[in-house]
Amino acid sequence: MEWFSAEGYEFARQVLQRGIAAVYLIAFLSAAAQFRALLGENGLLPAPTFLARVKGRGIPTLFHWHYSDRFLLAVVWAGAVVAALLVAGVPQSGPWWLPMAAFLFIWGLYLSVVNIGQTFYGFGWESLLLEAGFLAAFLGSDDVAAPVAVLWAFRWLVFRLEFGAGLIKLRGDRVWRDLTALYYHHETQPMPNPASWFFHHLPRPLHRVEVLGNHFAQLVVPFFLFFPQPVASIAAAVVVITQFWLVLSGNFAWLNVLTILLACTAVSDSAVRAVLPGVQFAAPDPEATPAAFAVVVLAVTVAVLYWAWAPLKNLVRRDQLMNASFNRWHLSNAYGAFGSITRHRSEVVIEGTNDPPGPDARWLEYEFRGKPGDPRRMPRQFAPYHLRLDWLMWFLGLGASGAWFPVLLRKLLAADRRTLRLLRRDPFGGEAPRWIRARVYRYRFSTPAELRRERVWWVREPAGILVDPVEGPGPGGGPS
Repeated sequence: MEWFSAEGYEFARQVLQRGIAAVYLIAFLSAAAQFRALLGENGLLPAPTFLARVKGRGIPTLFHWHYSDRFLLAVVWAGAVVAALLVAGVPQSGPWWLPMAAFLFIWGLYLSVVNIGQTFYGFGWESLLLEAGFLAAFLGSDDVAAPVAVLWAFRWLVFRLEFGAGLIKLRGDRVWRDLTALYYHHETQPMPNPASWFFHHLPRPLHRVEVLGNHFAQLVVPFFLFFPQPVASIAAAVVVITQFWLVLSGNFAWLNVLTILLACTAVSDSAVRAVLPGVQFAAPDPEATPAAFAVVVLAVTVAVLYWAWAPLKNLVRRDQLMNASFNRWHLSNAYGAFGSITRHRSEVVIEGTNDPPGPDARWLEYEFRGKPGDPRRMPRQFAPYHLRLDWLMWFLGLGASGAWFPVLLRKLLAADRRTLRLLRRDPFGGEAPRWIRARVYRYRFSTPAELRRERVWWVREPAGILVDPVEGPGPGGGPS
């Protein structure tokens, strides 16, 4: 079985198994906290309505059998428990089939959630997590060496993720080609973090160097992941460093953290020992690999090769797809981000009042957890946690349509408790306002002088009305 096993990659396996499981844990906890308000029986886009509409279309999900908010919670908490056990390494200490069963279990549960998540789960990192979790199922347990074919499959995943993102940028917005993308990106990205203001104000020549470095990391470095050691480990280190740069400068849910974990598939134990000489890794006997495990892995390898064809063709297409799945199991995917960069930031601000609409009405603003609102509030760090409503509000500011938004306004008019828990601040203290409206503001980062003088991180100007005042039941109307 020496041909089957990859000796010297125990570090990679431990990072992949425990790290991917940790991201699943975050994803399940996010679903437990947000899914019912967004997609539950009385959510903004109710899952039961969606399930009735897609019945018979072959979308894999447990919820075809039954959906209720209680069952949804049972599913996500079961997934969270198993993911936590994998983080602790409990299944990995057993026979080879135990971590396989555990990973396939959480993959199947999360697939069931994603496939009814509609626009709130329409992000590329959902497919990335599903594909990574499926591959992690075949890394084996602590008493067998990691299969070389599975490690190569992970490298192919990282290659598609990085190279696809690089191509989509070059084929998309000219600001990536003329190296000016970061003149705008830190200010207009979906959810800036505490360091984004400072990154935005770096010298413009440095921004151009950053873009050039990004092109090198995404269009050149991924090829070296397939080279012999130590070249592959060096390429992985470049990916890790550039992804940490993105972690420092923005909130992109678990995309960057998961990419860092996946890049570790190319890091050998010897490379780790070269940096940390005292680190030791267990060395499973390649001859101890069970024949049944080898058969399963070889079958999966054939499937991975078959699934590779569609995303490979996509990479060479002029009309390259971004964040697309080529099968309903999310196991054959195309990735990419920010093929276009917005030059200005528009934010939708929701306000309520108990006064009759007019020039003398006192409108109070609802505050979201992550998206910009109060100009005096410094952006916060939330990634790798995913604030789904805040992300959809960013798309709304870009002009995207949202069937969920009128429902959100109605929920706020009714002071729906579950909806209000998605927000940072309800200016009416749990009571229903009489009127509600949605305004559009143009936001920009303050200058250093404005920050010192006025203590504001943002400067905003009114840019119009998205929704005219809508009347509700008024104070005391009660939560739904």
